[in-house]
Amino acid sequence: MCRKVSGHYWASTDVPRETVSITGDEGLRWYQSSEKVRRGFCGTCGSALFWDVPGRPKIGISMGAFDKPTGTQLAHHIFVADKGDYYDIADALPQNPQ
Repeated sequence: MCRKVSGHYWASTDVPRETVSITGDEGLRWYQSSEKVRRGFCGTCGSALFWDVPGRPKIGISMGAFDKPTGTQLAHHIFVADKGDYYDIADALPQNPQ
C-alpha cells in the first residue's frame, strides 16, 4: 500500500508519540485507510506525512517532511516482497519480506 500511496518506496521513521509536536496543523488531514491505521497528509498539496496506529507508542513520520540535515540513517527495509520490480535494494541492510 505504501508504494501505491507514494508512487515508489516510503521512507519513514518511527518517533515516540510524546516527542512529536505539530504546529500550524490547520492544513493537516487524516484518512482512515484501514480498520487499524490512519494516514496524515497535507490538505493543501496532498503530501503523505504520517502513518499512525492510534494507541501505539510511536508514530511513523515521512522522512521527506524533515529539513536536512536529519542525522538519521536507514536501519532496515520492510515489505520488500511488495517492492517494484524496476529497482534492486543494493545495500547490506536487513530486508524483511513483510
